[in-house]
Amino acid sequence: MKVLVTGGAGYIGSTVVAELIREGDSVIVFDNLYQGHEGAVHPEAIFIKGDLNDRAAIDGILANYQPEAIMHFASHTLVGESMEQPFLYLSENVTNSLNLLQSAVDHGIRKFIFSSTANLFDDPERMPIDEAERIVPGSPYGESKFIIERMLHWLDRIYGFRYAA
Repeated sequence: MKVLVTGGAGYIGSTVVAELIREGDSVIVFDNLYQGHEGAVHPEAIFIKGDLNDRAAIDGILANYQPEAIMHFASHTLVGESMEQPFLYLSENVTNSLNLLQSAVDHGIRKFIFSSTANLFDDPERMPIDEAERIVPGSPYGESKFIIERMLHWLDRIYGFRYAA
């Protein structure tokens, strides 16, 4: 399968990329290197440096490489920083994800994996956290991830956009 991995130069993304390639998948990594490192990208992956705030770049990648699925790891991820810069997290994480999702729908991609966060559950009642736990984001970072999960819910309902978060 051909897979686009956003944030594929970061810790989690690069680990997933290596596993996808080990399993025989073709991988395109799209990363702005804000928190990632080009050296972390698997040498068999196609690496494209760019930002999800550039909708034309996303459309170009989807048109040129025609991935069958997207795995979305790119985001600002520091909980403490999100408390100091809430607008950065709420605007960048949500808007950039919206750009990616709009492009995916426009290009007919309906398989999507989203890297969410346990920060959706500020003070869980039990551990390990159960999916039935009440969602109360503990920071602007957690809130941004929750908003994206809600967008995915609606895209699935309207377009049959299959996702896992």
